[in-house]
Amino acid sequence: MSDVASFTSVPLTRHKTAVPVLPLSVADLVLRFGDATVLDGVQLELGASGCTVIMGPNGAGKTLFLKLLHGLIPPTSGQISWGGLTTSDAMSRQALVFQKPVLLRRSVAANIDFVLKSRGKDRNRRTDLLRHVGLAHKADQPARLLSGGEAQRLALARALATDPDILFLDEPTASLDPGSVLAIEHIVTEALARGVRVVFVTHDIGQARRMADDVVFLHRGRVAEHSPASEFFPEPRSAVARDFLNGQLLV
Repeated sequence: MSDVASFTSVPLTRHKTAVPVLPLSVADLVLRFGDATVLDGVQLELGASGCTVIMGPNGAGKTLFLKLLHGLIPPTSGQISWGGLTTSDAMSRQALVFQKPVLLRRSVAANIDFVLKSRGKDRNRRTDLLRHVGLAHKADQPARLLSGGEAQRLALARALATDPDILFLDEPTASLDPGSVLAIEHIVTEALARGVRVVFVTHDIGQARRMADDVVFLHRGRVAEHSPASEFFPEPRSAVARDFLNGQLLV
């Protein structure tokens, strides 16, 4: 059985809460560090379902934008509105997976147990989560001995253990082999099918084509374009997005 095929052995269930965390509305969002303006007047509206891919050149502000949305850093000015919730309440309904997994120096199983316990979730879900990402056979192994792709799948399992309404992914497949990339995309696709809202940062144009329902293109800290994927890839409206898709270097 292939690594990807094993993920379908135990489907996950999702428990929706009464107050919606979406839609998301971002208005006049600004982030400055000293004299440097990293994000400048960002405006964005995201609906309740689908996968939004955020693209743009290095330094465009993609990772910092995710951290702002997730509440890890405060904006200099502007507003982030989450459905009927405050930002702090919305944070408990979100999960963020970084490019480099941040794992506890414990066993694979203990990494899941920690999240389930801290969120007051059923500890019996651990086995299902590990089976879902193809790591049940490594439950007792130290997490630090996992390969890069396995570590990222464990990071995804921990994120899914929180039952998020929205899942932020910051280049989760960067530097992974093709099989690991497909495995991660498979897990994310299953999350989408369960109704999890996904916001996915990637530099990989092929991946963006496979995953995106809509695309936000950031350039120099601004939203240069926000379009449905069906319109963005064949004919972007913005010149910078056209140059990016054509392989030109943006500064």
